[in-house]
Amino acid sequence: MKAIRGAHTAEANTAEAIRSCTLEMLQTIMAENNLQAEDIVNATFTATRDLDAAYPAKFARELPGWDQVPLFCVQEMYVEGSLPSCVRVMLLTELDKSEKVQHVYLGEAVRLRPDLKR
Repeated sequence: MKAIRGAHTAEANTAEAIRSCTLEMLQTIMAENNLQAEDIVNATFTATRDLDAAYPAKFARELPGWDQVPLFCVQEMYVEGSLPSCVRVMLLTELDKSEKVQHVYLGEAVRLRPDLKR
């Protein structure tokens, strides 16, 4: 098993902005790691406290096969000065331990992990 991390920032606190950043993040993770929905054991999403217009997991269900993936949403712990408007995900996958994973940080979230900048 392998865990894959991702994060992206929403342009606004609207359902459409949260949908857009969530789907772009997940589609990029899937493509860069050559994943299919059946490879995913579960997904845990967090969102910063300023994003309360929609649950990111709701939009993950739009992806093919994700209706069978267990999903969970929680609020990201607030830390003063932390990156706002951020959706994060941790995917637990069935990838072999020898396979290298590509964590994905998009938008302003690249600041969270500059060491992984593509």
